[in-house]
Amino acid sequence: MILFARAPRLGAVKRRLAKGIGDRAALRFYTATLAATARPIARDRRWRTLLATTPPGVRCDWSRFVPRGTERVAQPRGDLGARMDGAMRPYRRAVLVGSDIPGLGPADIAAAFRALGRADAVFGPAEDGGYWLVGLGPRRPARPFAGARWSSPHALADTLVNFSGRRVALLHRRRDVDTAEDLAAIGGPR
Repeated sequence: MILFARAPRLGAVKRRLAKGIGDRAALRFYTATLAATARPIARDRRWRTLLATTPPGVRCDWSRFVPRGTERVAQPRGDLGARMDGAMRPYRRAVLVGSDIPGLGPADIAAAFRALGRADAVFGPAEDGGYWLVGLGPRRPARPFAGARWSSPHALADTLVNFSGRRVALLHRRRDVDTAEDLAAIGGPR
């Protein structure tokens, strides 16, 4: 189980959200969601959690968010697809999520691993056309994220093109929070 996280720094997290609510409010949202998401997932003994952080070399007290001893590595370099591919490639089966998805919890990760028992890949579709979770089994394309238009309504559809001829499972649709409108839609402060 790989959890992508960005070091919580003012002006460096949730930049599209910050355009609508300001840097400080975006940072508060990010740190609250990171804490609510990361700790329960990392504590779950059904899988090993790897915290993949960015940017490299930034100092952060990650023990505020995950249990001490949680293995941590730097995210690979490149666009989002290259970073996800690089992080997942060493593992026969892997599930990857971001750390800023409200309501994400261990039950979602368990559902993804169950789906990988009968599918080659699993995705958690987002309301905006992207996805909030990806899981890959051993029968994956050489370039699973090639051609994806990130931060667009086409991200999931573009990615699924790479999985032609493979069994793909979809989890429930979820709203992720990228903008002030997304935050308002889940009942968050503006």
